[in-house]
Amino acid sequence: MDSMLLLHLMSQIFPQKIRVIYIDHQLQSKSAEWGEFVAKQATHLNIPYTIQKVQVTDGNLEAQARQARYQAYLQHLQANEILVLAHHQQDQAETVILRLLSGAGVDGLAAMQSIDHRVDMTIWRPFLDLTREQIAEWTTQLEIEYVVDPTNYDIHYDRAWSREELWPFLQNRFPKMQQALSRTSYLMQDASEILEEVLKADLQNCGMDECLDLTQLLELSSARQRQLLSVWMKGDGQYRPAFEMVERLKNEVIVSKSDAQAALHWNQFYYVRYQHHLYRLSRQVFLAEKLNPVETEMEHYFQLGEIVECASGQFQITQKNMGLSASLLNKKLKIIRRQGGEKVHLYGRVGQWPLKKAIQEAHILPWLRHTIQILVIDNVMLGVFTPKGFWLAQSPYCEQGGWQPDLISYSCNLVNGEDGYDKCSK
Repeated sequence: MDSMLLLHLMSQIFPQKIRVIYIDHQLQSKSAEWGEFVAKQATHLNIPYTIQKVQVTDGNLEAQARQARYQAYLQHLQANEILVLAHHQQDQAETVILRLLSGAGVDGLAAMQSIDHRVDMTIWRPFLDLTREQIAEWTTQLEIEYVVDPTNYDIHYDRAWSREELWPFLQNRFPKMQQALSRTSYLMQDASEILEEVLKADLQNCGMDECLDLTQLLELSSARQRQLLSVWMKGDGQYRPAFEMVERLKNEVIVSKSDAQAALHWNQFYYVRYQHHLYRLSRQVFLAEKLNPVETEMEHYFQLGEIVECASGQFQITQKNMGLSASLLNKKLKIIRRQGGEKVHLYGRVGQWPLKKAIQEAHILPWLRHTIQILVIDNVMLGVFTPKGFWLAQSPYCEQGGWQPDLISYSCNLVNGEDGYDKCSK
């Protein structure tokens, strides 16, 4: 009823600017017949229409159907178009109740917005302040045909149960419950907007998308820490993590022992701590050592100006004030994977010291260390390829005006090393 009223009103207000899409979830025996009904109505109103069938996966049927529906909308929405939906005041009140029973916070209780600007679409809900009774009266006056979906009365589904069982019970005691819950959603939207301003300032102070400065974070109150971690974990997603997941991040990663190497996996990302920073890593970055193992040994003939692809990034062979002898150009050199236990005598430093120590002092992040490779000739170390650049080693092959590999791009998108600290620390 509400959707068909919306169609008729929009056809009068924006007759040349609207399109209709009917999503067939294929969950009802008559769903295709309902699609034909929508097509007939759209044709009568001279409105172009689309019938889109979707497959609903197993699990929470309501949630999966909603996800499939919105994915279908995205396939058809064009640039600068707005998705117009017919949610009304009772829908809003029911959403507040269901969110409350699921343990939602401010954002959840804010429920649906009249104008909802999302990352991937903008939604307009012009009926959000109308009661179902007003919509029914309007529909009757305009003699609009509509279809009744029997699942709206199937109390197997949470929303239908709320509408059929819980709603009459509560409304009998609180006659103005619907308006009160709708008002609560608006108050929560105000609170959410204020909280968003505080969180934006806290996030700017504590870090960036991929990294948080824990020193700055831990100076905030527990409530602000929890809210900041929640919105940071949400990222560009639509929903925040559950309260329990934020607590796990704090207890299992942030306050774990410094040598614990703890990691938490949530929503396709891994959350890990290194020294005084918390990182959010994609699966590709966190599991890079397993997904893209580095070759044990490879041979290469270097030439000036060429770009060499190494595990830690792309390096261009350039001439430097101090570098490797020109006699090594076009000569077979080996690039070997770091095994552990190596010692290096870096050019300009006194004596040999463990390569591991040099890596730690350079603040190379643990999940990038597998990309470190060593350049050798006849068992003589010439230098080390790292995500922080090429480290020239002291050897008989060092000379004035020699050449060196110069790092021009990282092998992964994560900002690493001191650059990452600068951006996290602000």
